[in-house]
Parts: sequence; structure tokens; C-alpha cells
Amino acid sequence: MGLMKEKTAELTEKYGKNARNTGETSVQIAVLTERINQLNDHFQAHVKDHHSRRGLLKLVGQRRRLLDYLMRRDMAAYRKLIKELGIRR
Repeated sequence: MGLMKEKTAELTEKYGKNARNTGETSVQIAVLTERINQLNDHFQAHVKDHHSRRGLLKLVGQRRRLLDYLMRRDMAAYRKLIKELGIRR
């Protein structure tokens, strides 16, 4: 159920400096947020899927660490990104 290439390319173009810059922190956070949202939709139908829930928790932790890094590096970019993605912190 992975993230489609088109969606990843769209997020990279929107949050990165160019279309091929997938390593930028804001792009990584946006891609992780999209995967987390997809898994949340999955759990609406599959409540007892505990193995995937562990993967979800790992993704949330990774996104949290990236957000903490971005907050330390550039507070303005951090605030802008969480507002655009609808992440509550």
C-alpha cells in the first residue's frame, strides 16, 4: 500500500527547492505525513491490524524527530510547514 510515485513527486515539487530534492527535511516530513494519513484511513477498516499499527508508530516517531530537527534549524519554516500540513504540535 506504499505511497505512489506520482504523489511523492508532487510532494517533492511542492515542498522541495526542485523536483528531485527528496532529501530535504520538509519533503521528508510531507511524505511521512502522507503515509501516516493513509495508514489512519487503513485502520478505519482494519481495527485489529496491530502489525501495521507498530509501523505507524515508527513513522510518527520518525516524523517527530524530523520536526524537532527542523524546529532547531529554522523556526519559521517549521511553523509554516506544520500549518500547511495540518500537524498539531
